[in-house]
Amino acid sequence: MKPDLHRLAADTVARVRSRLPAELRSASEPVVTLYQTVPDPTVLEQGFESDLLGLFEGANRLEADPHASDPPPRIILYLDNLWDLAEGDPEIFSEEVRTTYLHELGHFLGFDEDDLTLRDLD
Repeated sequence: MKPDLHRLAADTVARVRSRLPAELRSASEPVVTLYQTVPDPTVLEQGFESDLLGLFEGANRLEADPHASDPPPRIILYLDNLWDLAEGDPEIFSEEVRTTYLHELGHFLGFDEDDLTLRDLD
């Protein structure tokens, strides 16, 4: 039986956030985390693949204007795609959620793909 993926992912993200160094935990507070089953058509129209695991949207903390009224930065995790990658294993799913969340959080922190690869978050 398939577990409650939203709850499992949210619990994993909460655990990951609680283990971040204080400075990173504080820096990540404005980032909203959303959980969707799969990417919606507007994301696919932007050229992303249908098996996308996660996405960061918004200005990173280096570019953000604190006086702007832009929507808050957000991370979207695509639960069915993560579950498929994990081949139905809850432990692997949690590890993929962890890696994907940290990867997307890295984008918010201003890391590019090379930086993320160096940190094993690719």
